[in-house]
Amino acid sequence: MIIMGTKLNEFIKEWTPRINQVLESKIEQDTDQQKLFESMSYSVNAGGKRLRPLLTIATLITFNQAITDSILKATCALELLHSYSLIHDDLPAMDNDGLRRGKPTNHTIYGAGMATLAGDGLQALAFQWVVDNDLTADTRCQLALALAKAAGPRGMASGQADDIEFEGTRLKLHELQKLDRNKTGALISYAVNAGLIMAQVPKDQKKDLLAFANNFGAAFQIYDDILDIVGDEKAIGKPVHQDADKNTYPNLMGLDGAYEALQRTVDQARHALNTAGHELNIDTSLLLDFCSYFVIKDERHNGKTTR
Repeated sequence: MIIMGTKLNEFIKEWTPRINQVLESKIEQDTDQQKLFESMSYSVNAGGKRLRPLLTIATLITFNQAITDSILKATCALELLHSYSLIHDDLPAMDNDGLRRGKPTNHTIYGAGMATLAGDGLQALAFQWVVDNDLTADTRCQLALALAKAAGPRGMASGQADDIEFEGTRLKLHELQKLDRNKTGALISYAVNAGLIMAQVPKDQKKDLLAFANNFGAAFQIYDDILDIVGDEKAIGKPVHQDADKNTYPNLMGLDGAYEALQRTVDQARHALNTAGHELNIDTSLLLDFCSYFVIKDERHNGKTTR
């Protein structure tokens, strides 16, 4: 069960349709192969919470930055790159999953070859959207560099490689944290950093906001690990009980330990935001509301919730 604050609910209702409109209308104009377009669009528009672009927009709003068409396009680029990662993650050579967001995965509809190309196309298009807009040259360069680092061999690709290499082994906690920080956390951290870049926040004022992003990304993966055990396939839109041989928090420290790690990590995210609000004199309540994503039913305590 997820209980979100009123401010966040209103924010999601306002901005999710605007994000979806960009994603539904602009991919085709940059694609000249019909089947490739269909495959790309299928995964991007199959649903999803749009959490990452929403985090970017929330960061911009926190710094009173107007959301122009160029900013929105650059923001939506991250959802293209995220969708590429999901397509490739589901492939037979990776996790070989048949269900994503409650629908058949891309390769089960279009075949592994076309799905691979759809992922390739979305990755390239993400960088195109980051630079093909009216933002300043310096802003576009910063975004492209930050996104490349988040997605590349010291970011998401590194985490995915660790996930494959060490499946069936048991990593130590610091090794699991590195895996998760790259595989999942890197793009979530980029989402907040992209907002800071486009709002032109000085580097010396970013520390606490980036600490929030890093902890939020860590909490997101711990939560995903927990859902593989206690979640419902229909509710979360993908198979559960798939992580028996993987490096996850429940497998490393048990379900109770995973819940405790989630609580601790969310608390750290909140603390970082409270510090940023105090030191920068900004209203961080919207970003704080994102932490309500992790309000989940705790079967250990007779249906009580944990934050």
